[in-house]
Amino acid sequence: MSVNKIIKRVTTNTILAMKANGEKVSMLTAYDYSTARALDEAGIDVLLVGDSAANVFAGYETTLPITLDHMIYHASAVARGAKRALVLVDLPFGEYQGTAEDAFKSAVRMMKESGAHALKLEGGVEILDNIKKIIDAGIPVCGHLGLTPQSINKFGTFGVRAQEEAEAEKLKSDALALQEIGCFAIVLEKIPAKLATEVSESLSIPTIGIGAGNGCDGQVLVVNDMLGFTKDFKPKFLRRYMEMYDGIVEAAAKYAEDVKSGNYPNESEQY
Repeated sequence: MSVNKIIKRVTTNTILAMKANGEKVSMLTAYDYSTARALDEAGIDVLLVGDSAANVFAGYETTLPITLDHMIYHASAVARGAKRALVLVDLPFGEYQGTAEDAFKSAVRMMKESGAHALKLEGGVEILDNIKKIIDAGIPVCGHLGLTPQSINKFGTFGVRAQEEAEAEKLKSDALALQEIGCFAIVLEKIPAKLATEVSESLSIPTIGIGAGNGCDGQVLVVNDMLGFTKDFKPKFLRRYMEMYDGIVEAAAKYAEDVKSGNYPNESEQY
């Protein structure tokens, strides 16, 4: 039986049990109350309040401009809409890359003000002490390795990461280090499928892939991409389950036509 079907609230323990049970973890991003309610009802295990809100919600080119205040706003809306899913939130750029004390303060503020259940931080051994301080305070942390969008100016490209042996070896050691200090899961973004499978099999905590193949313990997509709301974004790993952009354009055009013709509202639509 699915682990997810016998619990009232998905927790970090649920996610770990799903890995042990061989059950894949479903994760989608969410940035608002209404979307969170719908995804929660659909049975999605984890709602990720991603700093990708900077891209799909606010129209920025990168995730860097979004602030802690912005993320708390989005996360609190999602937390109010999610009755069953675990709510995981990105700490935004600049809030945890400095001192461990600064990272801890940002993490505590996010947890206290948003109602989220866990945090996601990008990076490996470089920020290990900062992550450990957050975990030691009782705050669950999900790691994030591979393509880490907050480091886009360092990479200079959104291309596949860890294709060379040195970077692949570092990613494997980073994953083990994150597990060792107590991370409950790790997102693997845009790395070779063979490497992602190897990392997943080496860990006792689940991996969540995005552009990392089918060997991960779960998958995540940006909900706007999956629903076809972001019309021009077409990476190889993306599967669209709707064409929402075209549907909205068609519906809005019909509404405008009905308003201008006097067809809306009709007699049954007025008091």
